[in-house]
Amino acid sequence: MSETTAAPTRRPDRWLVLAVICLAQLVVILDNTILNVALPSLTRELGATTAQTQWAVGAYSLAQAGLLIAAGGLADRYGRKKVQLIGLALFGIGSFGAALAGDPGQLIAARAGMGVGGSLLLATSLAIVVRTFDQDEQPKAIGVWTAIASLGVALGPVIGGVLLAHFWWGSVFLVNLPVAVLGLIAVARLVPESKDPRGERPDLLGAVLSTAGMVGLVYAIIQGPGAGWTAPRTLTAGGLGLLLLLAFLFWERRIEHPLLDLGFFRNARFRGAISGGVLVSFGMGGSLFLLTQHLQFVLGYDPLAAGLRTAPMALTVVALNLTGVGMRLTMKLKPPFAIALGLTLLAAGLAAIAEFGHGGSYPGILLGLVLIGAGAACAQPAMAGSIMSSIPPEKAGIGSGLMGTLSELGNSLGVAVLGAVLAAGFANALPAGLPSSAGRSLPDALAAAGPAAAHQVRSAFADNLTDSQLIGAVAVLAGGLLAAWLLSRAGAAQPAAPAPTSGPSEQEAAQAG
Repeated sequence: MSETTAAPTRRPDRWLVLAVICLAQLVVILDNTILNVALPSLTRELGATTAQTQWAVGAYSLAQAGLLIAAGGLADRYGRKKVQLIGLALFGIGSFGAALAGDPGQLIAARAGMGVGGSLLLATSLAIVVRTFDQDEQPKAIGVWTAIASLGVALGPVIGGVLLAHFWWGSVFLVNLPVAVLGLIAVARLVPESKDPRGERPDLLGAVLSTAGMVGLVYAIIQGPGAGWTAPRTLTAGGLGLLLLLAFLFWERRIEHPLLDLGFFRNARFRGAISGGVLVSFGMGGSLFLLTQHLQFVLGYDPLAAGLRTAPMALTVVALNLTGVGMRLTMKLKPPFAIALGLTLLAAGLAAIAEFGHGGSYPGILLGLVLIGAGAACAQPAMAGSIMSSIPPEKAGIGSGLMGTLSELGNSLGVAVLGAVLAAGFANALPAGLPSSAGRSLPDALAAAGPAAAHQVRSAFADNLTDSQLIGAVAVLAGGLLAAWLLSRAGAAQPAAPAPTSGPSEQEAAQAG
């Protein structure tokens, strides 16, 4: 059988292929973290409100979350390498447009374009990794993939801080261009092509319904805090999005070759890892969005200093995964315990940042960042492995896309909900007599309050940051417990078996690429 001959047919250049895929992944992660550092600069230099800065982050997530499922299906059907190349090209073009944006609206539009490219990259990177390595080497490869992604988290704030110290804010997007160009060349020359060899017809209606439904739902989540959760446009977008997603699920159950096989969700391992991942993304996305503002607005660090002070979190992940410590721990523990331990450490880290950082203590924040990094190094490879091992190999693209979709949905929820909690609490805690518009952002409130009330305004902002961050910590802890419970119910369930012809055909497709 093909599975028993996997070891002898290992590609000799598989680790170089992994390096190329990690480079493509790195460009997406770099952009996210660089933008977080640049948010205060955008607030000042473009006159962006808190809602607009949330949209600069959210537009990217909106495009990604809407397209990831369809992108994964396209990658499986037409080739993961092709989709990866298109994603790199679109990401580079969007980055160039973002650097030239003259107002918040143009920046948001360019960020949406970058999100389209990012969706294609995220839907293919992990899928290519798991199709390049056999089951024995996959845990190590996924650990390296996770570590390099975390390296982007570490490098992004530092690179962003250096650029903002010497250049204008648009430079944080121009830095993506050389990486995108290098990625295009490397992927074209080195990465083998792979796709579902059965030649299924594309599910065009499913792709349209899933994309439109996710866009409507995520739009409502992002729009809710600013426009109001009961505002007509919020309710209309959310209701329409849910209806389209229900239509998508109905359609997928009726057709012979669906874009998304709903049978995936019958696998308890898949449900556990996905459910935990959504809540983790909620807590992490929202809390780290708040942390950047905490370091710069409350503690007074400039962008470079703030970037350097967030680096220990990602460097901990890199150190544990590249040295193999995280992988060995993950391999010794069963997935439910590895994920529960990792997410408990994550929650403890977020709580430490909220409590110790409130008083301006960076050592307390440092402790929290190290705990977050250790938790991520333990949980992320186990979670990714649980998801990808519970679906057929020929569906790696759609599995990776679904994982990314729910992650982006959780991230958007985190930024929107925790940002809304911060904004509402901050507005209510401002000194009497300030205009309602002062609560849109800390700089607006400080300008309206004047020097006499500046301390009270900063204290109100810090207090509500703490409350919002603690909500994120609780969400992560809940995600860990939920994922561990669902995974423990899966017991010793075996990974989904591939189609009988997928092994040899995948090899032929790879060699042809």
